[in-house]
Amino acid sequence: SAYQNVMEAHLGAMEERMQRGEPLATVASVASFFLSRIDTKVDQRLDANSPLRGKAAIASARIAYQMWKKSYSGPRWEALSNAGARFQKPLWASTSTKDPAYSDVLYVETLIGSHTIKTLPGKTVDAFRDHGKVTDTLENDIDAQHQTLADLEESGISMKEVTDELLSEGVTKFVEPFDALLRDLETKRKALVPSEI
Repeated sequence: SAYQNVMEAHLGAMEERMQRGEPLATVASVASFFLSRIDTKVDQRLDANSPLRGKAAIASARIAYQMWKKSYSGPRWEALSNAGARFQKPLWASTSTKDPAYSDVLYVETLIGSHTIKTLPGKTVDAFRDHGKVTDTLENDIDAQHQTLADLEESGISMKEVTDELLSEGVTKFVEPFDALLRDLETKRKALVPSEI
């Protein structure tokens, strides 16, 4: 539901720009999914031997991509696309695995598909160059992904709670460094620009 809200905000903003006669092609947008953080948060709630460990992020991302395909097709999107709008692309971030039991290329190999962006730390790039496989995997086993999320809910894991926690933590992780950056820039500006007389 959080991702559906993000896509709706993007599409609605593009429609407003179109109604005002503003250019759409100049707007680029992504929706970020912090994958290993999802699994870390979910795995903390699961038994150590649960077969669901390390499955939530991939299931969530693959289902989100299906939602993306639905939102960015059909008459609504076609009207925007014809006016120059660009897709808001899913961005797979936090792609280094935190649990050594998982493949070091887990979040790379399993989410390869069209119209997506992936950020990789250097260590993951090196691992993928060494032993990663390039094949279109993003739409594999969609029914199984739905079952994974259903099994998690049945196990007492609320993905809504997980998502809400991650959103709150994520905003804090970005706001604090951004505020610090603005403070540093203001300090430098004051040092470079003479005081007003």
